[in-house]
Amino acid sequence: MRILSTIGLSPEERRVIEQAAGDSELVDRRCRSQAEMVEAAEGGCDVLFTLRVPDELMIRSPQLKWIQLMSAGADHILKGVLAERKTVAVTTGSGVAASTIAEYTIASMLAWAHVLPITMRSQLRREWKRTGFMDIEPMRSKTLGVIGYGSIGRETARIAQGLGMHVLALKRNPHERYDPGWNPSGVGDPEGTIPRRWYGPDQCEAILRDADYITVTLPLTPQTRGFLGRKEIAAMRRNAYLVNVGRGEVIDQDALIEALRENRIAGAGLDVFEREPLESESALWDLENVILTPHVSGGFKNYNGVCCELFAANLGRFRAGQPLFNLVDRSMGY
Repeated sequence: MRILSTIGLSPEERRVIEQAAGDSELVDRRCRSQAEMVEAAEGGCDVLFTLRVPDELMIRSPQLKWIQLMSAGADHILKGVLAERKTVAVTTGSGVAASTIAEYTIASMLAWAHVLPITMRSQLRREWKRTGFMDIEPMRSKTLGVIGYGSIGRETARIAQGLGMHVLALKRNPHERYDPGWNPSGVGDPEGTIPRRWYGPDQCEAILRDADYITVTLPLTPQTRGFLGRKEIAAMRRNAYLVNVGRGEVIDQDALIEALRENRIAGAGLDVFEREPLESESALWDLENVILTPHVSGGFKNYNGVCCELFAANLGRFRAGQPLFNLVDRSMGY
C-alpha cells in the first residue's frame, strides 16, 4: 500500500504515522501548490493525507481508496473528479481544532460581556472611559444555544457549562446524541449529556428565541446554506450575541448587518464570511458591536501534529477493515 502525505511531516509526525502504517510505503512531500501535489502523486497512491485534492492528482491515482483531510469541512473538495469517484472514502479533520475554536468562541463571548472592544478602542484613543461597565451581566446562568452540535459545538458546550451557563443544542437529528467522531481525550461531550434541551433543524427560530448567546458551527451543505436568514435573525433576543465559526454562507450576511446596525441584536463575533477575504467596503468593518477575525479561529501551533494523531488512528482502522472516524456522508456533504 502506498501512502502519500502532502503536508511535510516532522520526524515525530512521520514516526507516529509509520507506526500505524506497518509495512506500507510512506511518501512525504511538502506541497505548496497543486502542481507540486500532482508531481508528488507520480505513480499514484492508495491513501492520501492532504488538505486539497486536485483533479489531476485523482487522475494519476486510479487506485486511490481513501483520503484523510486535515480540514474539518469537506465542501471545498467534493467536486470535480472526486465527486465522480464515489467509492473513494473521505474522512475529515473534525475534532482536531475543537478545543481551539471553542476557546475562541468563549473568548469572543467574554470579550463582549466585559465590553473589551469598547475598552480597546478607548485605549487606542488614550481615553480613560468607563462607559458600559455597570451594565455588565455575568455569563453565569445565561443560556448558550449551539447550532450544530458536532465536535466544536460540544467542546464549546463543555467550557460554557464550566462557566455556569445553560446549554441548548440544535442538530440534524436531535435524537442521535452520541458523537461517533474523533476527539482528543477529555474533549467535548461524546455522550451528549450537557444540553438541557434539544432542537431539530425546523426549530431554529425556537432556539434563537431561547438563547442569550448563540454559536453557529454548521458545515456548509445545500441544507445549511442560508440556514439563518432574516426570519431566523428576527427571532433573536435584542440582548443576544452571535458567534459564527462554521461557514459564512450559512448566515444571510446582509440581514445580519441590518440587525447589528439597527441594534436588533446586541453584537456578533465573526470568523467566517459569505465571501473571503471580507471586502474592504463591507459595513461589518465599521460596526462597533462586531468582533472580526480573518478565518483563523482553528489555527494553533501543533495543528499538523494533532492531525497526524487522527490520521494514525484512522490508518490503523483502515488496515484492519474497521469503520473510519469522521467518514463523510456524501449525500449530506459532511
